[in-house]
Amino acid sequence: MSKKESNNRAAIRIPELLAPAGNYEKLVTAIHYGADAVYLGGKQFSLRAKAGNFSSEEMVKAVNYAHDHKVKVYVTINIFAHNKDLIGLDDYLLELEEIGVDALIISDPGILARARMVVPGMAIHLSTQANVTNHLAAKFWLDHGACRLNLARELSFDEIAEVRDRVDGELEIFVHGAICISYSGRCMISNYLTGRDANKGNCAHPCRYSYALTEERRPGQYFPVQEDGRGTYIFNSKDLCLLARLPQLVAAGVDSFKIEGRMKSIFYVGGVVRIYRAALDYLKTVDESCWENPEDIAMPKELLDEITKTGTRGMTENFFQHPPGPQDMLYNSSRATQEVEPVAVVRQPAGKQLVEIRNRLEVGEEIEYMGRGLEAEKATIVAMENEKGESVSYANPGNRVILVCEPQFGGLEENSILRRKITQ
Repeated sequence: MSKKESNNRAAIRIPELLAPAGNYEKLVTAIHYGADAVYLGGKQFSLRAKAGNFSSEEMVKAVNYAHDHKVKVYVTINIFAHNKDLIGLDDYLLELEEIGVDALIISDPGILARARMVVPGMAIHLSTQANVTNHLAAKFWLDHGACRLNLARELSFDEIAEVRDRVDGELEIFVHGAICISYSGRCMISNYLTGRDANKGNCAHPCRYSYALTEERRPGQYFPVQEDGRGTYIFNSKDLCLLARLPQLVAAGVDSFKIEGRMKSIFYVGGVVRIYRAALDYLKTVDESCWENPEDIAMPKELLDEITKTGTRGMTENFFQHPPGPQDMLYNSSRATQEVEPVAVVRQPAGKQLVEIRNRLEVGEEIEYMGRGLEAEKATIVAMENEKGESVSYANPGNRVILVCEPQFGGLEENSILRRKITQ
């Protein structure tokens, strides 16, 4: 759909919501909270080597679960490969085809060309690592076998809209998550400082480190770049959040909204997917006349309030309107203060409500049920039993306990998350 067609109500189509799945539990969580598709990595060829990732057996299980829930699975093969890294590539491609994954996410042109030869029937999505910043590059990759392009995160909205007007392939945009300080994520700092190659999936995230200045003749003396005595996080970007800009991106004809976060917790994955699902469902209800000026469509305040509870480093719209500046960096800490935290995952919702604890939880605490909608049902824990039926006053991470709450939660669903406010 082109931008020119966006005034036609029939042309307004809600994009796919694409969520990260660093492991099987995160995949289940993303699907529970409303993802239309998930992306994940195997044990090789993936840029998130520390994410847990999926063995062959786990990937079969993941694809079957996703497809049973009518959710698509895209697998990352997005390293920039050296010759030795290509060993086993053909077998891996054939294995993914046999498992039934829905698309491959590729950045290396050689791997893309090889995939076209070995598994010609598989869909190829171009990774943001390939750095598509203009319509000529977009056409090049579409002409060479990609059917979808994840555009570079360094593009403004106007640039995204122009690419959409000029090409016919699918376009995917990152709308939420961490931003790499290096252009299109091609960072070498990790390699230099730790020997871990970010372009092969082993990034040590040195952009989140605290730095200070030293002077040649004063070894061991550290001078804070800022006058707070703690050094400064000079590479630490705030996280991307385009929640308020979704109407414009929908009207422009973006096909898929992607959330970053294969290394993040299930609380982050579930919380963010839940909010963006609610946002897209809200846009389905917007009156036809409003789409004539999508920039004037305001997202509900409760969505914008809720997204702040997912944490991590504050929020920026990055390049959406103009290049980012100092206001888009988080200089005084590696992450922002978080308002809420997960305490448990629902394992048995009916009858005696069994949960799996993620943070220490005590009788007497107030908790919230994070359902699929935006309502957060609150209750106080009045009693707790372990799986043997014994009364306990607290539970530690990994414990499974039965919660007795006042009022008792109604309508709990398996794989939902319980959370609490963090007391400072």
